[in-house]
Amino acid sequence: MCCAGCQAVARAIVDNGLGDYYRNRDALPSSPAEALPAVLDGLRLYDHAEFQKSFVRTPGGADGGSEREASLILEGITCSACLWLNEQQLSRQPGVTGVDINYATRRARVRWDENRTRLSEILAAIAAIGYRAYPYDPAKSEDLARRERRSALWRVFVAGFGMMQVMMYAVPVYLAGEGEMGPDFEQLLRWASLVLTLPVVFYSAGPFFRNAWRDFRLRRAGMDVPVALGVGAAFAASVWATLSGGGEVYFDSVTMFVFFLLAGRFLEMTARQRAVSVTEALARLMPAVASRVPGYPGNREAEQVLAADLRPGDVVLVRPGESFAADGEVIEGESSANESLLTGESAPVAKRPGVPVTGGAINVESPLFMRVTGVGEHTRLSAIVRLMDRAALDKPRIVELADRIASRFIVALLIVAVGVAVGWSLIDPRQALWVTVSVLVVTCPCALSLATPVALTVASGAMARAGLLVTRSHAIETLARASHFVFDKTGTLTSGQMSVIGVHPLGALDREQSVALAAALEQASEHPIGAALRAAAGRLLPAVDAPQSEPGRGVGGVVDGRRVRLGRPDYVAALHGRPLPESLASLVASGDTVVALADETGWIALFALGDDPRAEATAMVAALRAAGRHVVLLTGDGRSVADRVARTLGIDEVVADASPQDKHDYVSRLQAGGAVVAMVGDGVNDAPVLAQAQVSVAMGEGSQLARTQADLVLLSGNLEHLRRGVSVARRTLRVIRQNLLWSFAYNVVVLPLAVAGLITPWMAGIGMSGSSLLVVANSLRLQKVR
Repeated sequence: MCCAGCQAVARAIVDNGLGDYYRNRDALPSSPAEALPAVLDGLRLYDHAEFQKSFVRTPGGADGGSEREASLILEGITCSACLWLNEQQLSRQPGVTGVDINYATRRARVRWDENRTRLSEILAAIAAIGYRAYPYDPAKSEDLARRERRSALWRVFVAGFGMMQVMMYAVPVYLAGEGEMGPDFEQLLRWASLVLTLPVVFYSAGPFFRNAWRDFRLRRAGMDVPVALGVGAAFAASVWATLSGGGEVYFDSVTMFVFFLLAGRFLEMTARQRAVSVTEALARLMPAVASRVPGYPGNREAEQVLAADLRPGDVVLVRPGESFAADGEVIEGESSANESLLTGESAPVAKRPGVPVTGGAINVESPLFMRVTGVGEHTRLSAIVRLMDRAALDKPRIVELADRIASRFIVALLIVAVGVAVGWSLIDPRQALWVTVSVLVVTCPCALSLATPVALTVASGAMARAGLLVTRSHAIETLARASHFVFDKTGTLTSGQMSVIGVHPLGALDREQSVALAAALEQASEHPIGAALRAAAGRLLPAVDAPQSEPGRGVGGVVDGRRVRLGRPDYVAALHGRPLPESLASLVASGDTVVALADETGWIALFALGDDPRAEATAMVAALRAAGRHVVLLTGDGRSVADRVARTLGIDEVVADASPQDKHDYVSRLQAGGAVVAMVGDGVNDAPVLAQAQVSVAMGEGSQLARTQADLVLLSGNLEHLRRGVSVARRTLRVIRQNLLWSFAYNVVVLPLAVAGLITPWMAGIGMSGSSLLVVANSLRLQKVR
């Protein structure tokens, strides 16, 4: 079928028992215009709500009104001019509120007002300018990529075969001396070369002409216009020379030029598809089926169901080697999960009852029963893919600038080519044609249009593999230029989980005995302080009789016949009436959380609890400072606590006791002084200051990932991945500069050489293809994260 619309119409005809139509019709439609109404009827299938479930969403949620957003994949995109054309065509449609297309992935994000237009009308607008759009799904994307590779490979094969055969006929003409080859034999070789060149021009080079004709009709200068003009002019002149029996023929140059061009584009396409493999791999992580266990725990027999049919509350059995089909929580069994593609952490993560699991992760060791908490669009994996799509479809300013320059360069190139043709016609008419062809081809700005988007796409994939998710298009460039890295403390530089950082025995019990007694009193508590004390004890705890709890003050009970209390010092002191030793009064005022333990005879111990810095934070801060970046700790915690963390991590500048407004104002002052600020926070509580910074990084652990509006998300919470991401961002900026420098330098050097007649058409084909391949290969170096 030529398109999804025709396929849908044909299926409707057959499914409704109307197959006799094909036997009874007496003619085919005489033109595409006659078939268009049928195609439009097929496209109307896309307007059905049930059909749209898999690829259309309401941006504002269920209450988002009439606005809709669809994720589409476009077929027929060959250069950045194609992107511009589709974006302009769609943005002019009534009711379309937004459109973004990514060159590397061929993905389009289209927003429209359901009350003003329909999806079928949007798809018809795309078809009207010669492109095809399909609902995006990973399988369809892979199928289109496979078809694109197969078609391109066949075109390269035909061009290569034709080139070799034509060169066999051209070599005798080149080598023959004066009078050694008769005119009849030379004419025979010309006709043979013409026959062999026909499939190269009309099949292999067909896309160049179709795209150029489309651009001509739409009064648009795309990348294929100079290529089509060069190939067409050289072929037409050669055909005329063959028919008339006089003049020069360029069949060998035409076939060689087309072969090198197509080979370069094939390699570039392969590299581009490799570059977007991370996003595609993520989209394929979620399995299609799951083993649901109805009636658990009474029933333990699993039934195979579609993952799309799972609902929150369902119990699912996940065997070793299988992927989790949804987000959930382990309710039975102990194992570990491979979450490397989701978080960048290579080590398996332990899973036991009560621990959450992420859809798309792989169960490694033992069977697990999990209770589903999120399915479909509400899973963490879906949130990650949406954020990556958002980044891929946004266009940073540097890409838009390169596209504008490339578009104007093509117009300037066509004007120069006309001047060259006129000039050489006066100087040496015999060489005017091939010099003009060389100018048209060798200076085509393909490398310029690829310089930035390919590098950013590769870098986004590399950073995602390293655990740092890019959600905004400008994030990579801005992160590389950031001069100040401002960190929140709790949950960012620290783990966000309390731990015992100091034990001060005051009675007959030693440190271990004091901790064990305190942990015993907190055995039934879910408070973070109780969890920290139990973790510190790590041993069999004594029994507690007559337990009691006073919220906000502490807990108590009877242990080995004596009454004991644990909690705030004033609450504990009421049990025995003795003041706290003056030597420890400063500990209470330090800003750390301090709890006291005592019995009726006096004080037993004081415990200092705090939020320990992450293990990798010190190395990350040191790396940023070594790179010449300023590191600031900006926190709402007290001065003493902030200073202690800063000293531990090697941070010189500390702003403590800061309210959300204080944080916002501090970043604003830095920016007023010329600083480029990267703010790192928890993504929800720090929303105002994250929005104020030029680039923001949010800790992406847990369910808040879907709510964050940060430019980058640290999926694993491991700050080492932030250090790697900063390194990749800086390398990306260097690669983009190298690509742009090469693109401009190449055109500056080869244009005068081509105008002077020092570059032949086949050399021009190698030069243009080679420059594009060099840019792509240079960008692919970013795939390796150091």
